[in-house]
Amino acid sequence: MKIGLLSDTHSYVDDQILRLLADRDEIWHAGDFGSMDVAEQLKQVAPLRGVYGNIDGKDIRQVYPKVLRFEANDLDVLMTHIGGYPGKYHPDVREMIQANPPQLYITGHSHILKIMPDKKLPGLLHINPGASGKHGFHKIRTMVRFSIESGQVRDLQVIELGKRA
Repeated sequence: MKIGLLSDTHSYVDDQILRLLADRDEIWHAGDFGSMDVAEQLKQVAPLRGVYGNIDGKDIRQVYPKVLRFEANDLDVLMTHIGGYPGKYHPDVREMIQANPPQLYITGHSHILKIMPDKKLPGLLHINPGASGKHGFHKIRTMVRFSIESGQVRDLQVIELGKRA
């Protein structure tokens, strides 16, 4: 199962992003779509799973939840926009993660690409794909692609999309 992961598009999707997602089985968006138009463009390419972010309006919040937990090809996934990272989980998800850790924990919000295991919760991998949009303080737009095989993350790729400006 091939996944394209992005976050913080802030109403911006270009042809490069759509091309990089074209061979994916699913697209996952970790919040701050910015507009429903972004979700519609992504759904034209592949099935879309997502969560709303702090800038998303009522239209997006009616379709996408704040926290999404699901299984993909035997991998337990937890996704939210503002969630922190290993050692500093946000209070909204901290108890859930500690009581029943997912295998893959995805967040957005910081605009900082980060991929790291949780050393206190073996088997939990955290991914923040950074920001693929043009709004924010980040200098380089980023996204992540990977595969899931029998409950394992494989072929992890960090993709730099170019400068924010």
